[in-house]
Amino acid sequence: MAEATTETVATTYDDAEMAEELTEQEKEEVHKRVRPRAVVVLETIRAEGELELHRPVAALAWSGLAAGLSMGFSLVTMGAIRAVLPDTPWRPLLVKLGYCVGFLIIIIGRQQLFTENTLTPIIPLLHNRDLATLKRVLRLWGVVLVTNLVGAFAVALTMGATNAFPPIIREQFAALASEALTGSFGDQFLRAIFSGWLIALIVWLMPNAETSRVFVIVMLTYVIGLCGLSHIVAGSVEVFYAAVTSGTTFVDVVWRFLVPVLLGNLLGGAALVGAIHHAQIEADKGSHHAA
Repeated sequence: MAEATTETVATTYDDAEMAEELTEQEKEEVHKRVRPRAVVVLETIRAEGELELHRPVAALAWSGLAAGLSMGFSLVTMGAIRAVLPDTPWRPLLVKLGYCVGFLIIIIGRQQLFTENTLTPIIPLLHNRDLATLKRVLRLWGVVLVTNLVGAFAVALTMGATNAFPPIIREQFAALASEALTGSFGDQFLRAIFSGWLIALIVWLMPNAETSRVFVIVMLTYVIGLCGLSHIVAGSVEVFYAAVTSGTTFVDVVWRFLVPVLLGNLLGGAALVGAIHHAQIEADKGSHHAA
């Protein structure tokens, strides 16, 4: 796909009046600077999605477990920053920088995060539209979601039931955990739509991000943290911590957080990003064929 785009640009410049004013080296510079069409991004994600769909269950499970454990560092960093800052209106601006840490570890480290997979395997499913691909998507989602949550619970249990962190930081863990459980079922669902949307956009932007990948991850996950949007894995570390250390029941955890956030993340990632971008590109292909 990328070669076709380059050839199109080359033809445009060879036929243009300005072609005579450009050296071959300058034409090559133009080719390098032209952004790939959206269809190139789509094909990149589709190829990656196909690889993920055919990975062994054991590989998915271990990677998903690692991601759930790694997400604990978001709560750890936020708690540590919050513990040393005064209680002022601007404190969240710095505290929520810590929210990005777990995502950086997971995405740069290529660990399996459920919300990334609300987009990546959906592209092959929309392309193939068959039962075999649907089964692979459901297998991927099931394995990654369960192992993400197991990892999140394990790290929350360790943080809450041991003295690994000093009391002043554990107090901040508890405060952050209580914030994650605020709001009704509908509130959590709506916040999760935006969160799933932003995580899926990270996946969509990564093929073009190149050296700016860390910036893209930090900026978009910072928005999630700063706005109090709900993320099924990052938030699970917080709500599991509340269940381990306070009177929060697992029924509350499941009904007030896990169910609405799971549904919202799926809708935001799979529908709003995956389906809409796929429809946009199919329409673009139709216009090219018509031309």
